[in-house]
Amino acid sequence: MKKIAIRDAYGEALKRLGAENERIVALEADVGGSTKSALFGKEFPDRYFQVGISELNMVNMAAGMARAGLIPFVNTFSAFLSTRASDPIVSMIGYDHMNVKLAGTYVGLSDSYDGASHHAITDISFARAIPGMVVLTPSDAVMTEKAVRAAAAYEGPVYMRLSRAAAPVIHEESLDFAIGKGIRVREGADVTIVVTGTLLGKALAAADLLAGEGIAAEVIDLHTVKPIDEELLAASAKKTGAVVTFEEHSICGGLYGAVSEALARLCPVPADGIGAVGYAESGDYEDLLAKYGYTPEALAAKAKAVIARKAQ
Repeated sequence: MKKIAIRDAYGEALKRLGAENERIVALEADVGGSTKSALFGKEFPDRYFQVGISELNMVNMAAGMARAGLIPFVNTFSAFLSTRASDPIVSMIGYDHMNVKLAGTYVGLSDSYDGASHHAITDISFARAIPGMVVLTPSDAVMTEKAVRAAAAYEGPVYMRLSRAAAPVIHEESLDFAIGKGIRVREGADVTIVVTGTLLGKALAAADLLAGEGIAAEVIDLHTVKPIDEELLAASAKKTGAVVTFEEHSICGGLYGAVSEALARLCPVPADGIGAVGYAESGDYEDLLAKYGYTPEALAAKAKAVIARKAQ
């Protein structure tokens, strides 16, 4: 299966969008070669603003640009966007509901060799707590293109969670992407696996493992963590009676939190999740994923444990 790095897909999508809409501008905090926003900058130098290592000022600038009618895309590593720039993101972008698109790259453990200081495992928690903030986590290159376009078309603040890593291209070009509407990738009747981001391929592999044991797992790609697709979640949980979430993010406040909050109100069922419970060290990306339980085998085991709770 072909793999494409999410950051590359994002850079190309932003460049194409810039050619179609002159209101699109991009801001960068000295890592344009890494976030791939430099592709936009090369094509549209008059609409590309390199601010240096000053994430807070970059967001302030974006707020002013949005006020002037532009559509700014703010680019830097998520670990810094969600911390160093947190003040203006809350007090200006969130509070005033500004039309700013925050592109946080190198999420999860994907900046693997730079260690915990560059890993982003709390950004979903931060972004989804801000009133009015949309939170998108595309799973492959096809979805990344569509998420960028949907974010630009949406009137209001959007946080996009973009991995550094290459991910298998799972979705077809004909994918119908809509903010707030998850995608049922595989039908199942015994357990629901809810995944967000580039772990989708591993979630489908876990479903294959479960199928080998006679367990039919439903797989949902929840690319929008906020607003969450309550209708799809409730319908799936009602059908399967058990839910497992899978995210490259802290188990606190991320996908597991969002899904559990929805199910507690709509359809309480046995649920559990795989996510970060602590900080990771530097190392090879796939090795880190394996060490911290982001594997098809670990997910299949978690699913069986939740299924067992249905009979209790």
